[in-house]
Parts: sequence; C-alpha cells; structure tokens
Amino acid sequence: MTASATPVCTSASAAVYPSFSSYVRARGQVLQRTARSLTSNPCDAEDLLQTALTKTYLAWERIEDHRALDGYVRRALVNTRTSQWRKRKLEEFPYEELPERDPATAGAVAGDPAEQQALRDAMWRAVRRLPDRQRAMVVLRYYEDLTEVQTAELLGVSVGTVKSAVSRALGKLREDPELAHAA
Repeated sequence: MTASATPVCTSASAAVYPSFSSYVRARGQVLQRTARSLTSNPCDAEDLLQTALTKTYLAWERIEDHRALDGYVRRALVNTRTSQWRKRKLEEFPYEELPERDPATAGAVAGDPAEQQALRDAMWRAVRRLPDRQRAMVVLRYYEDLTEVQTAELLGVSVGTVKSAVSRALGKLREDPELAHAA
C-alpha cells in the first residue's frame, strides 16, 4: 500500500468485524508486498490483495486462530493468483499444420554464421542466468539430450520436478530480452 492509499476494507468492516479492520491496518503493507511479489504490476497486486482480503473477511467467523491470519491471507493470495493464472486468456492457438515460413526471413539467421554465433552466445548467457537447478536440468535435457527420467535419476529428484523446473526455465528463456533482441 502506498502512504496515500486508504487502508483496504476498513470502513466496511469496522461495523461488523473491528478486529478485521485492525488487522488490515496493521498488516496491510506487508500483505501488499506479498501480493506485489506474486504479480507483474502494482495495480494487479492491489486487485489481488483486495480479492484475498474479501475472501478473508467472508471467512472471518470461521477462522479459529487469528494468530495465523498472515498464513491464511498468504494462502488466499497464492490460491487467487493461481486461479487467475489458470483463467488467463489463451493467446496461442494450436493448429494441425504449421504455417509456411516467410522465405525472406527464414534464411536470415540460418545463412549467416556470425548471426548464428551471436544467437548461440546470447542463448548461453541466458542459460547461465537461470538458477543453478533449472540450468542443470535444461543442460541435461536439451544439451545432453537426456530424457526426463534420466535427468531425474541423475539429479535425485522426481520426474515431475524435472518437468516443472524445465517448464519454468523455458518460460524465463522465452521472456529473456537479450534473446528476443538476438532473434
């Protein structure tokens, strides 16, 4: 919450649950930081926090241990964000056949060895920026060409862990500004 913002839900909740109002006033900034860490922009974080606090307010009477409220609200934040992520608009659509590539741009990178090397260098720099565990899994899966099962056995983790970590790593690589610029 910014210093100029009115505390969340305090006027509506003060009449029915004064303890909720006090809780939001006392912990609002901490909860706002948590919401901000889950989203990519401050406005989405405010909306996320409002939704989580609304859920908390509606469940206020059912919450037995008010000392554990931070955990309850954090769980509401994470669950709400996960639901939002699952409901996101699908912007890519699968097709049975891939569209033809434009011949004018298809050979641009493939034909120039200097551009190929620049792209490889950019890719390695991006891979090196990944967290150690994700980097290890990406290297084993795509550079060493191991299967998910082999990678999991080698690193001593489950196959699901390999799948999720590689998925997150590939997402980071797709969003890497240097790779977007190099390609």
